Amino acid sequence: MFPCGRCRAVAVGPDGRCAACGAVGLPPAPAPAYPYPYPAAPMAAPAGGIDLRRGVRIALTVLLVLNMLLLLLLVVAAGNERAALDAMLSNGLTDATARKADDADNAASVLSLLHILAFLAAGVLWVVWFRRARLNAEVFAPGTHRFGSGWAVGSWFTPVVNLWFPKQMANDIYRASSPAGPQAAPKGLLNSWWVLWITANVISSIGSTMEAVAAARMKTATRGGHYSLDDWRSDAGSLKSALAVQGLSMLLLAVAALLALLVVRQLSRMQEQRAALGPQFAPQFAQQFAPPVAMGAPAWPGMPAAPAPYGAPAHPPVPPVPPGPPQNPFGNGPAGC
Repeated sequence: MFPCGRCRAVAVGPDGRCAACGAVGLPPAPAPAYPYPYPAAPMAAPAGGIDLRRGVRIALTVLLVLNMLLLLLLVVAAGNERAALDAMLSNGLTDATARKADDADNAASVLSLLHILAFLAAGVLWVVWFRRARLNAEVFAPGTHRFGSGWAVGSWFTPVVNLWFPKQMANDIYRASSPAGPQAAPKGLLNSWWVLWITANVISSIGSTMEAVAAARMKTATRGGHYSLDDWRSDAGSLKSALAVQGLSMLLLAVAALLALLVVRQLSRMQEQRAALGPQFAPQFAQQFAPPVAMGAPAWPGMPAAPAPYGAPAHPPVPPVPPGPPQNPFGNGPAGC
């Protein structure tokens, strides 16, 4: 055996160098392996990119409550208009019945204007809040959404697709924001709100059409000068029916506003809880992000040990286990016992 070419030691490895000289060119051994992925560090603040500010949410909540109250007042106003029409049909067109009808119409007009303003303001804040929730959900679960963040605004104003695009986006946001995982997202409240919202708007459209047709017929007949009492009674009855449908739609919209408020609170609370969990590692990617292992230590439980450092003696072979007597497949003792 030839001595080491560097220090002239007698014990050399396959390349002609001893263990000490061969280890000089090796990189330092890393720290001992941790057999599982590092746990997420506790976070005192939400993860970067997540917007959990409460200003928009609080303002939206106030406007939803205001819309709900105005809608309930509009239901009362529609009832007053129906009562005025009943008085005119029963007592005829007198000064008292005409004044009562005018007062009911004026009150309904003022409340309708206030509701339109409150609805527009709430709609703007709703879109802002919804887009912010969509961006937060992208941070929680990137690449899992069916629509881009721009549709968080455009889906509400695009005809036809606004009947289902916003709901599909809300489903994706709920799944991404659920602290217990996408399959455990509580969507019962969301589904109830969406069904009620669509139903109330359909009924409102029907009532508005009925009211417009009845009012146009009465106006046309009055201008023509050939308006019989029977025709007037028929048109007044149609107008009463339209007001009843409108009152029902306003009542449903008030309940939908309440459910929308609860949806805002639920989703905001879910996103706060989800952000507090910090970054999550999927089990299938745990090994990819695991720290390096030390020389000679097993990378994972149950795996063979890594190769020994340069120049170190190899791992001793595991002695074979002597075979025992053959076992009886139908019992616990050796075969034949």
